[in-house]
Amino acid sequence: MSIEDDEQSLMTSVRTQHQAKSVGNGNWVVSFLPGRTFSQDQAFAALRAADEWAAMQACASLLGLTALELVGMAATECTWPPPEKSRSGQSRIRFWKGISR
Repeated sequence: MSIEDDEQSLMTSVRTQHQAKSVGNGNWVVSFLPGRTFSQDQAFAALRAADEWAAMQACASLLGLTALELVGMAATECTWPPPEKSRSGQSRIRFWKGISR
């Protein structure tokens, strides 16, 4: 997830066309949330959500689902029992490089 910030008046999402613009006095507007003003942190959060949504859509597509279907399914509680601890004490964490637009 990346947000480009010109450190003055514009933030843009890397995965989407959405953007946030400073309107002065510490207030920002966001392209997909018309009629509202936000703090810089809130504007950043909104663009991050747009970026994450784009990533979710890409993942869902790989699974043959819509993003809404995937989110709904992922939001349900897991019914599987918790995994047992690795006997060797070694496990690995995998990070996905993601999909860029």
